[in-house]
Amino acid sequence: MIYGNLSRKIPVASTCPQRHSLACIATIPIMIRRSQLNNFLAVIGACACLFTTTERALAQTEYTLDDFDRWTPSKAPSPVDEQLQQARVALANGDAARALNLSENFLENNPLGQGRADAFLIQGDAQLALSNEYKALFAYEEVARRYTSTTSFIPALEREYEIAKAYAHGLRKRFMGTFRWIDAGDDAQEIFIRIQERLPGSELAEKAGMELSDYYFRIRDMPLAADAYDLFVQNYPRSKRVNKAKLRLIYSYYAQFKGPQYDASGLREATSRLKLLQADDPALAQQIGAEALLVRVYESEAAKLLNDALWYRDMGDFISTELTLRSLVKRFPKSIATIGALKIAPDVVAKLPALVAKGCPDYAQLQSILLGTPRMVEPTGVVADPEAPLPAVAETTSQKPVDGAALAPQDQTTLPPIPSTPASADQPK
Repeated sequence: MIYGNLSRKIPVASTCPQRHSLACIATIPIMIRRSQLNNFLAVIGACACLFTTTERALAQTEYTLDDFDRWTPSKAPSPVDEQLQQARVALANGDAARALNLSENFLENNPLGQGRADAFLIQGDAQLALSNEYKALFAYEEVARRYTSTTSFIPALEREYEIAKAYAHGLRKRFMGTFRWIDAGDDAQEIFIRIQERLPGSELAEKAGMELSDYYFRIRDMPLAADAYDLFVQNYPRSKRVNKAKLRLIYSYYAQFKGPQYDASGLREATSRLKLLQADDPALAQQIGAEALLVRVYESEAAKLLNDALWYRDMGDFISTELTLRSLVKRFPKSIATIGALKIAPDVVAKLPALVAKGCPDYAQLQSILLGTPRMVEPTGVVADPEAPLPAVAETTSQKPVDGAALAPQDQTTLPPIPSTPASADQPK
């Protein structure tokens, strides 16, 4: 419309009645009046102001409560906040791809500007929404390494914890961006350890420590599980999860014992931890059946010593066999393995040298004391006295009538005849 009105008022040179040359066309802008040019520029400026005002109105404005509980605008959002806000809105609306593009463009255009920590956090959230959790870890790790003093630091660690927890419970990484095939257990361990190093003593570090210990316990790596639970008990003695850690620590030690043929150091650690639990928390110890566990550990340690003694005997080392049996009887006198040890001990002592056999304990006497069996007496050639014979006379006498009264026939009883026995030299005549 503006250009149409201006074209009607442009005079045409009379020297060109039939056609217009390029020189005539070039003189058109020069012939525009100054007032009309000012009006044209004013209209363009008004349109630009209207566009800027509308764009700022669409941006989110932050409000705070003043001293009189009134909402007042805190400050006008900066262009950086507006760009990041657009990415947050796109992510909240489910458009993760657009949020990812906006965050990446922001990072490219602001290599050293403020807001990069928030941009990395948005980028990681967008990758996580697109099921690319491994790529999201790179963005979160950038925040955790370079922007520790920003407000995005703790949220980034929380996102890493959730990803590591999923990896620890069986989620696998993608193979060449296709299907999930690669095990991510090592990545989960590393993330849990880093969280505890970066936020020591926090609730998030406590959860990471427990998840790491449970992961080792779940994959049956009992030595590492015992170390992890032990560190948890030391670092978080007032935690609500400390009872679980104490019980799992005892189970981890006990599970390290694979049988009498293997090392029994885990049994000794389990015994000490059980006794400590009984002293610190008797109710919890009674609830889990600490006495029964102690009996199992007691019998397992005794079985270990008996197995060692049998191995020495098979190897022909009877001195070591006797020493092991002596230790077994002394340390575990009430165990089932002690019964087997006392049965083979006499044969072992008989094969020892005379000087060594003199220093051995009396296993027959120990067997009679510990097991309650009579001691076997060696034959001496002396005939024992026979036992006295039972009396042949009945202890009771027949009934007699009182004052000459006669008994009824049915009440009368007859005694069997007493056999006569010849008088011996020992009996009086």
